[in-house]
Amino acid sequence: MSDNNNFRVLLYYKFVAIPDAELFTAEHLAYCKELNVKGRILIADEGINGTLSGTFEQTEQYMRDMHANPLFSDLVFKIDETDKHAFKKIFVRYKKELVTLRYEKPLDPNTLTGTHLSPKEFHDYLQRDDVIILDGRSDYEYDLGHFRNAIRPDLETFKEFPEWLRENMAEFKDKPILTYCTGGIRCEKLTGVMLSEGFKDVYQLDGGIVTYGKDEEVQGRLFDGKCYVFDERTSVDINRTDEAFVVGKCHHCQQPADTYINCADDSCHLQHIVCKQCEETKNGFCSSECEEHVTSLNA
Repeated sequence: MSDNNNFRVLLYYKFVAIPDAELFTAEHLAYCKELNVKGRILIADEGINGTLSGTFEQTEQYMRDMHANPLFSDLVFKIDETDKHAFKKIFVRYKKELVTLRYEKPLDPNTLTGTHLSPKEFHDYLQRDDVIILDGRSDYEYDLGHFRNAIRPDLETFKEFPEWLRENMAEFKDKPILTYCTGGIRCEKLTGVMLSEGFKDVYQLDGGIVTYGKDEEVQGRLFDGKCYVFDERTSVDINRTDEAFVVGKCHHCQQPADTYINCADDSCHLQHIVCKQCEETKNGFCSSECEEHVTSLNA
C-alpha cells in the first residue's frame, strides 16, 4: 500500500449516454467532496471527462466506485504519480458538450470517429512518408511540445477547428492523416468532424500523448518538448529517450525554454513561455506595459 504522502493524478473520459446528467453532476460533486479528491470533472448528456488528484487510497477508491457503476464499468484511467495535489479545488460541472465544438452536425464518437492506433502503431505511422500529422490541440499547447513534423493549428479554441480544417486542410482529404491530443478526447470529436467533412483516411492516437509517453516500447520517441496539461503541473515529460529536446521559446528572448507562467498583471494573465533568467529580470510580466500598469496601480 502506498504512503498517504504519495499522490496520483487520474485522467479519463467516456462517451456514454448519462440519464439525468444534471442530477448525476450534483451527486458526483457531493461524492467527490466526501472523498476529498480535487480536480476538474465535466459531465454532459453524452458522457464524462475528468482529471482529478488525490492520495493513493483516494484514487483507488474513486476508480473502484466508478467501475461499480454499470455506465463506467470499462472506464479507462490514465494514472500519473505526483508528490502533491495537482488541483486546488474540486469542480464538477454540467456542460452541453464534453468538448466545446458547436459543430452543425451531431457527432457521436461511438458511431463516427477515426481509427484508433496504439502507441506502437502510431510511432510506426509517424515514420511513413505519405502521412500528414495534425496536432489536435491549441497553438499554445503545440508551442510547448509536439510530435515531429506535425502541423501547428493556428487557433486558440477547439471550436475553431471545423472552419480551420476547411481553410487549411482541404488539399489533404485523400491522404492518411494522424491526429493526436493530450488524453484522446478531443481527437474523438475532431476525427468525426474530419470524416463528416470528406476526409477519407483518418487516425487518432489511442489514449493521447500521455499514454504514448508511458508506453515501454515507444518511450515517447518522436515527441519533442513537453506536453501541456490542464492542472497545477502545467507540463509533463513525454520523450524518455536521449532524443528529447526543448522546442519551446522564451516569450522575451527567444531562447529555448519549457516553463509556462501567467503574466503577473492580474488584468492580463497572458500565459507565456519564459526561461529562468527572463522570469527573474522581467518580474513575471509578459511585457513592459504590464509591469508599468501594475507599478502605476501600486504607486
